[in-house]
Amino acid sequence: MNASKGNVWLAGIDGCPGGWVVVFARPDGEVAPARLVPTFAEIVRAPEGPHIIAIDVPIGLPKFSPAKGRLAESAVRSLLGERRSSVFRIPSRRAVYASVATEPADAHARFFHACQIARETSEDGKAFAKQGFYILDKVVEVDTYLRQHPHDVARVFETHPEVAFWRMNGERPLSEPKKMKNRVCQPGLQLRRNLLRRAGLPDSAIDQRAPIGVAEDDLIDALACVVIARRIHDKCAKPFPDPPPRDEFGLPMAIWA
Repeated sequence: MNASKGNVWLAGIDGCPGGWVVVFARPDGEVAPARLVPTFAEIVRAPEGPHIIAIDVPIGLPKFSPAKGRLAESAVRSLLGERRSSVFRIPSRRAVYASVATEPADAHARFFHACQIARETSEDGKAFAKQGFYILDKVVEVDTYLRQHPHDVARVFETHPEVAFWRMNGERPLSEPKKMKNRVCQPGLQLRRNLLRRAGLPDSAIDQRAPIGVAEDDLIDALACVVIARRIHDKCAKPFPDPPPRDEFGLPMAIWA
């Protein structure tokens, strides 16, 4: 990671129904328009050649889940106040992969099958929330790529938008939610836009129209990941927990902010 700032691109990524919304940015300058990219692999191999990738997806899966989930989730949940529920519990690797298996074909049955495996492979005998179930295909996509391409692990960092905004907000939980009853909360989005401005992102990036197929809040979250990518590049970001533990395949399990 010794390239000059002028030659470096960073990437902030958030998942969305059509794949991933990615924002490429220079460490202290240009922020490119957001774009929708179908696969994580295409982002890693993009012409920009991102030096650091900060992504809102869990990286590193436990063979046996600690009580309350990975240490990364436990470490940040207590920081977020009323926003703590945005940090989903990620179960064991077996349960994660069972969630995306072809059998059972019915998603409802597959969820309960994965929950049973999660209970069998956790210290506290607990399963995981259904909200988390719907992101596990993204978790598997990134996990599979990183295990197949270990040389890329050093430039891919897990983050979480609400932890990023906690950091931007002077290490205080945000007073407004991003969503209420599955609907966008405009005061909450405006609060987050203001924090992105204070963090140094230009109005052109913050006020841009989301690409077709990308929700407004997903774009905001990708921009929050850009802020953390810059912090990682500047060596002022911190992993939770510190130092990061590693899973059985050597993948780090920490949320950076």
